[in-house]
Amino acid sequence: MTTTLGVEEEYLLVDPVSGLPVPAAERVRAEARLRPGLGVGDVQPELLKAQLEVATPVCTSLDEIGGYLHRMRRELSAAAERIGCRMIACGAAPVSNGTMEEISEHPRYLAIGANARRLADVQLIHGMHVHVAVPDRETGVQVVNRIRPWLPVLVAMGANSPIWEGADTGFASWRTIHYARWPVEGQPPVFLDLEEYERRIDALLAVGVMLDRGQVYWQVRLSERFPTIEIRCPDVQLRADDAVMLAGLVRALVVTALQQHDDKAPYAAPDQELLRAACWLAARDGLDGDLFGPVGPGGTARRIEAGDLVAELLAHVAPALDEFGDTARVFALVDRLIRQGTGAGRQRDAFAVGGLRGVLDLLISDTSAACPAIRPGGNGRPERG
Repeated sequence: MTTTLGVEEEYLLVDPVSGLPVPAAERVRAEARLRPGLGVGDVQPELLKAQLEVATPVCTSLDEIGGYLHRMRRELSAAAERIGCRMIACGAAPVSNGTMEEISEHPRYLAIGANARRLADVQLIHGMHVHVAVPDRETGVQVVNRIRPWLPVLVAMGANSPIWEGADTGFASWRTIHYARWPVEGQPPVFLDLEEYERRIDALLAVGVMLDRGQVYWQVRLSERFPTIEIRCPDVQLRADDAVMLAGLVRALVVTALQQHDDKAPYAAPDQELLRAACWLAARDGLDGDLFGPVGPGGTARRIEAGDLVAELLAHVAPALDEFGDTARVFALVDRLIRQGTGAGRQRDAFAVGGLRGVLDLLISDTSAACPAIRPGGNGRPERG
C-alpha cells in the first residue's frame, strides 16, 4: 500500500547579532527565486513579515521528505544570509522587543490581524504540519478520533521552543502554550461521524470568532485543501532529520488508525479536559518527566515515564513502519532523540553555556545543517549507546 504524505514548516527571519525578528520574508523569497533549487510554490509568506512557510510536494517516501526539507532549508538560509539576516527553525522566537510585528500584506492575513488584534501581532511561533492521505473525509474523522490519545507524546517529542523574550519559560514547548490563546485550538473532541464534525465547525463559523475553516487550529484535523489528515502539534524542528522522523511516525499512526478502523477495533477516547491536561504537561516537561499515557476504554488516566510512552508509540506503529521500510530510520532517529534530547533540550543546553548568543548560534547552524549518518542496528532497530 502506498500512503502519501507531505510536510509544511514555518521559519523565522532574525538579525544575526541581536536575534530580533526581521520583516524580510518577501525579500528572502525574491532572492531565493533567483536560484534553481526552489520551485515557485515551494515558499509562501506567513502571518507576519518575519516568517516563511515551506511545503513539500506530495511524497511517497521519507527519503523524498528529507530531500525536499534539506534543500529548501539550505536554499532559504543562503538567501537570508545574502540579504543580511538569518533563518532559524524554532517553535518560538527567542528574542523580541515587545513591539507589534508587521502583518504580511495578504488579504487573509490582514483580516486575521484585524479580527485577532494584538494576538496576531505577537504570533512569533512556528510549527510543523504533517499531511497524510486518507480515503475520504468520513474515514478521516475516525482517524482523528483514534489519533487523539497520542497527541501528548507527539507534543513532547516535537518540543523546540523553551526560550521566549530572552528567558527560559520553564516549558519545553512554549509554542503549545502560546497557541492555546486562539479561540479554536488544541485537542479536538471525539466526533460521531463526518456530519457532526462539519456541524460543529459550521457552528463555530456562525459565532464569528474565526474567519474561515483554516482557523480551526486543532492539533489534528481534516485538511480543507487536501484529502488528508493534518497533524499540527509538533513545533518546527531544529534539525530537518527530526522532522523526517516525526513525519514517519505520523504516517505510521494514520495507517495504523486506518487498519484498526477497518477491523472495528476499540480505541481510547480520553475526555477533553484530560487530554488538554496531558498536552499541557507534555508542553511543560517534554521528554524530561512523566506524561499521561493513552487511557483505556474505561477512561482511567495513567502517568508514565516519557521514554516508556515513546516505546509504546513505537510498538503501536511498528507494523506500519515495517510496511513502508521506515523502521530502521525512524527507530534510529528516535534513539538519537532520546540520547541527545529534543530541540528544547539542546536550546537549553546552549543557553546554559552561552546565553542567548549560544542559542542563536545553535539555531542558525542547525537549521540548515546536513543530515548526519544514522547507523541502525543489524535487526533494523537502533543501536543504543
